[in-house]
Amino acid sequence: MTQKERYEAAKEMYAAVGVDTDAAIAALKEIPVSLHCWQGDDVTGFDHDGPLTGGIQTTGDYPGKATTPEQLMQDMEMALKLMPGKKKLNLHASYAIFEEGEYVDRDKIEPKHFAKWVEFAKERNMGIDFNPTFFSHDKVKDGLTLSSPDEETRKFWIEHGRACIRISEYFAKETGVPCVMNIWTGDGYKDIPADRMGPRMRYKDSIEQILAEPFDKNLVKPCVESKVFGIGVESYTAGSAEFTLSFAATHEGCLPLMDNGHYHPTEVVSDKIPALLCFFPEIALHITRPVRWDSDHVVLFDDETKEMAKEIVRNDALGRVYMALDYFDAGINRISAWTVGFRSWQKALLNALCTPNKELKKLQDENRMTELMVWQEDIKTFPFGDVWEEYCRQCGVIADKSWFDAVRTYEEEVLSKR
Repeated sequence: MTQKERYEAAKEMYAAVGVDTDAAIAALKEIPVSLHCWQGDDVTGFDHDGPLTGGIQTTGDYPGKATTPEQLMQDMEMALKLMPGKKKLNLHASYAIFEEGEYVDRDKIEPKHFAKWVEFAKERNMGIDFNPTFFSHDKVKDGLTLSSPDEETRKFWIEHGRACIRISEYFAKETGVPCVMNIWTGDGYKDIPADRMGPRMRYKDSIEQILAEPFDKNLVKPCVESKVFGIGVESYTAGSAEFTLSFAATHEGCLPLMDNGHYHPTEVVSDKIPALLCFFPEIALHITRPVRWDSDHVVLFDDETKEMAKEIVRNDALGRVYMALDYFDAGINRISAWTVGFRSWQKALLNALCTPNKELKKLQDENRMTELMVWQEDIKTFPFGDVWEEYCRQCGVIADKSWFDAVRTYEEEVLSKR
C-alpha cells in the first residue's frame, strides 16, 4: 500500500469511532509549541563565562555545543527544518546578544540586546516567550535572589525582572504574538531552615514589584513556576507549589506554570491540568521528562506525555494552555534532542486529537467502566502511525527516523569542526 492508501484506511478506521483525522491534522497545524534555545548550548547563555549554577545541572560532554549566538541560531534552524507544526522561540535573559565591547548587567538589559533574536523569529514567523535568568550569576547571594534578606541583592533581581517585562512586551509587539514571561528561581536551602515564611514573604513582595512594571496584559503573560527541590537546595525552596499556585490565584493576570519535573515523583501534571483549568482562564506548561527527579531528560512519546496532551485536548483547552519544552541533555547530539522532544510532543497532541474523547466521556458518565476500559485499550493499537505520517507529509518534513540522516550529515560537516 502507498502512504496515501494507508492513511485513507486509517482515516476510515478512526471515523468508525467518531474521529475525523483530517480535522485533527488541521487543528494541530495551528497549535504553537515553544522551543527552548537552551538545549543547544547546555543552558550556558552569552552574558557570563562561569558555570551553570542555581539548583540546576547539565550533564554530558557531547561535542559540537554552540558557543556563539550565530552557532546557536544555525543549530536551531537545522532542528526547525525537522519538526512539523507551528513553533515559538523560548529565550532566557542570559541569551542577550551584545555588540563588541558592550556589556550591561542583567538589571540593565534592554530590548536592543535581543533584536537579533527578534529578527530570527520574525523571519520564521515565530512568536517569542521569555524567562528572566535568576541563576548562574555572581549576584546570586548565598543561593538566594528574589527571596534574599539582603536588600541590595533583592533589588538587583527585582530590577532584572522589571527589565524582562519590558523586553517581553517588545517581543509581543514585534512578532504580533503574546509573550509568556515565566518567573522561576532556585532560591532555597540545602538543610532545614529556621524560617520558612520569611523568604516566601520577600519572594512574594519581589514578584509583586516586578509585576508593578506597566505592561499590556494582552501582550505579556507573566507566570510563576514552582519547584519541589534542586541541587544544593534539597530541604526547602521558597517557590513551592503551594506558594506559586496561591500567588497566581490571588494576582490578576498572573498564570500558574507547571513543569512536570517540578513535583514529587508520585505526582503527575496530567491530573493537575484539569484541576487548574477549573479555576484559571489560562495556564502554562514546561514539558520535560523527569527520571526520578527534575533531570530534564528529552521528552518522549511516553504515557505521561500522552496523558498531559489528552487532558488539554479533551477539555477543549488548546486555546487556554501555553505549551513550552524545557529539557537539556549534553550527553547526546543536541539537534537530535531538540527534534525528538518536539516531535514527541507533537505526536502526543495528535494522538489526543485522534482519541474519541466525547464517546469515552459518555461511557464514564453512564458508569460503563468495563466498556470504557475495553475502548481505551483497543484505541492503543489503532494505526496512529499512518496519521502521523500524513501530518508530517502535509508539513513537509520526514515522518520516520530517516530524518536523523540529515542530523548525522550536519554533525560531520558543521558540529565536528567546532
